[in-house]
Amino acid sequence: MVHGRCSVVPIEPRVRALLNSSVKDRNVVTNQQDTRLQQRQRASKNEQELNGKFLHFVRFDEFRDGQNLVTEDVTVVEGDVATISCRVKNSDDSVIQLLNPNRQTIYFRDFRPLKDSRFQLVNFSNSELRVSLTNVSISDEGRYFCQLYTDPPQEIYTTITVLVPPRNLVIDIQKEIAVEGEEIELNCTAMASRPATTIRWFKGNKELTGKSEVEQWSDMYTVTSQLLLKVGREDDGVPVICLVDHPAVKDLQTQRYLEVMYKPQVRVSQNYPVQGLTREGEPLELTCAAFGKPQPTDMRWLRVDDEMPQHVVVSGSNLLISNLNKTDNGTYRCEASNAVGKSHADYMLFVYDSRAGEEGSIRSVDHAVVGGVVAVVVFAMLCLLIILGRYFARHKGTYFTHEAKGADDAADADTAIINAEGGQNNSEEKKEYFI
Repeated sequence: MVHGRCSVVPIEPRVRALLNSSVKDRNVVTNQQDTRLQQRQRASKNEQELNGKFLHFVRFDEFRDGQNLVTEDVTVVEGDVATISCRVKNSDDSVIQLLNPNRQTIYFRDFRPLKDSRFQLVNFSNSELRVSLTNVSISDEGRYFCQLYTDPPQEIYTTITVLVPPRNLVIDIQKEIAVEGEEIELNCTAMASRPATTIRWFKGNKELTGKSEVEQWSDMYTVTSQLLLKVGREDDGVPVICLVDHPAVKDLQTQRYLEVMYKPQVRVSQNYPVQGLTREGEPLELTCAAFGKPQPTDMRWLRVDDEMPQHVVVSGSNLLISNLNKTDNGTYRCEASNAVGKSHADYMLFVYDSRAGEEGSIRSVDHAVVGGVVAVVVFAMLCLLIILGRYFARHKGTYFTHEAKGADDAADADTAIINAEGGQNNSEEKKEYFI
């Protein structure tokens, strides 16, 4: 990539001497190129005399498109190594040199005039000059120039960008111990980074939204993000994480665990009877459990609608009535308290008759027996109907008459007819039998 239309080429005495020696010893620079250099030097001297001051540069008018030099910009983290490469696409053995942002020659071919030992030669050939810069700092940032001594000379620059990760990451919390329902303020600060960091907030695995402010000092940035958070008992022991997004660092984060105090949560459970009704004459045992932060230290039983019966025994979190009666009916409350507040849970007692539930079970048994008997009778009747139906179906239309009485004893058909006709006259004897 070509930048600008005017460039300067430093011509220092040591560089000219090295150039002249390389022409003689290595036959890299031709006599024609040396003549052009001398002409440019004389022109520079004339310009120096005209301006009345010493100039170190030779100017030329323009860079043409399609020039031979190739390089790339470099981004490096502070303290790491940056590598600058000046490459020639079509080498003609022209001299390559690398200059720093102050236009001082770092390398002329494979010779380093600059005394900064952090610059080291990685590769040198007719087509490439590659130099490494170790322990990069902010002061090294800027444009570095690759120059090729052709006719006309060519120049291209590469930019070194130095990234600085945050020096420190700190979470500051407004209150070390919060009370349930309060809104607390947390601030996360990422100091002295370049470029400015982006801060993200998480509560557990849930991302939250904060408000960031950026402060610039010289070339460095300090970012502070504020998070307002309303806490509940479910937040106790949950980490709040401050995470930094920055191109110079990965997975940089810090966290603080929330400590939230909350009033007790109370629960009453029935130990005896385990299941079923609370009947007159039987015992009742209740247990009160309370959880809070700090742990409840004061726990007591009371009867909401009346005084506590004298035969009720309270031992710590347990309440015991050894012999229930109707007068024990009512609401019994367990109260627990800690430094944050007080909570309670109620148990409603209703005492049933001593035989309550048993009569119901007897009735249920009687109903089951009656239902079973009715089912057997219905089944027997159905079976009887089926048997009778099959019997009558088998004997349907079978009967005997006396209309042809005597015909069976006749010797022939005519006699049978005569006997049958004779039998018809006696209508009183005609009978039918159905079986």
